[in-house]
Amino acid sequence: MPRPRLRDLGITIGTLPTGPLNAITDVPGVWVGHTTLIYDEPRIARTGVTMIVPREGNILADQCFAGYHSFNGNGEMTGTHWVAESGLLATPIAITNTHQVGIVRDTLVEYEVGLDPRAEWLLPIVAETYDGSLNDINAFHITKEHVLAAIAAAGSGPVAEGNVGGGTGMICHEFKGGIGTSSRVAEAGGEHYTVGALV
Repeated sequence: MPRPRLRDLGITIGTLPTGPLNAITDVPGVWVGHTTLIYDEPRIARTGVTMIVPREGNILADQCFAGYHSFNGNGEMTGTHWVAESGLLATPIAITNTHQVGIVRDTLVEYEVGLDPRAEWLLPIVAETYDGSLNDINAFHITKEHVLAAIAAAGSGPVAEGNVGGGTGMICHEFKGGIGTSSRVAEAGGEHYTVGALV
């Protein structure tokens, strides 16, 4: 049985209505996929990769506007200098554990070059989550195949939440953390806009 979400428990945050799924995938064209690794042998794994695909198809050929904000000043996020300079995003966004940002970044470059061999350079966005309290972070569990599996799993519709993907080993203020998502529909100038978030 799936775990209830806050609204299933009668808890409402804010006053704006949600999208149909109350998820980032309520934004048209945004997909999410996860690869989750949970095992105890030969070394403890509680880690994974979450992939956010901001555009269906090849984002390199149809880049989207982007920006970023550093909330705590400590988290590693590759590719932010290009986002700050150009305001554009040309690859999926990935979330993984601190020690595996590099392999996820390299795999995203290889993946995009496979879609378009004419790509001259890429600076993917890969954000880290520290899962070293629950995961043997120095075992380097994530492989290229796990990254590609998260991309392949990305799609529209409901988003798996909780102990999945890049949130698998997360702890938040001594509570078990994980992946969460939400959306809100706002009206401005007579038009309706959907804003989605994934944390």
